[in-house]
Amino acid sequence: MELKGKVWRYGDNIDTDVIIPARYLNVFTPKELAAHCMEDIDKSFAKNVKDGDIMVGGRNFGCGSSREHAPIAIKASGIPVIIAHSFARIFYRNGINVGLPLLEIGDDVEKIHAGDELRVDPENGTIDDITTGDHFKAHPLPGFVQEIAKAGGLINYIKSKKG
Repeated sequence: MELKGKVWRYGDNIDTDVIIPARYLNVFTPKELAAHCMEDIDKSFAKNVKDGDIMVGGRNFGCGSSREHAPIAIKASGIPVIIAHSFARIFYRNGINVGLPLLEIGDDVEKIHAGDELRVDPENGTIDDITTGDHFKAHPLPGFVQEIAKAGGLINYIKSKKG
């Protein structure tokens, strides 16, 4: 599965409270969560993000509380993959649970800028910056994680195995 989109770039230590502020934790539908995604750090995000755009963060992306609302809000915004230097472990696990691929590329993330256009293959861990011509390699997602992402999340994956 190859993805192509414009970069929304964020820095280090982006915590779940800025991804989806706590005042919206009583919101239950993904679409409603998406309407408030990133609003405390980037008021333009929810209004301007397009399906297929790609989020790129720095170190420790998704730190903070363990709320699953954060990756749900990002995914519901139309973001099909997040690339970062590194992810907070609970956010990484929650991303897998909701079927949102997360790719870690270490220091190479500094070469990717807001507005760049990327082509990403999460299955192989390849990232091409179409804007700059740079090529990056992430650790590809393990096979079972790819299956969870294709199923749309852990619950759908489990349901597909019962049958």
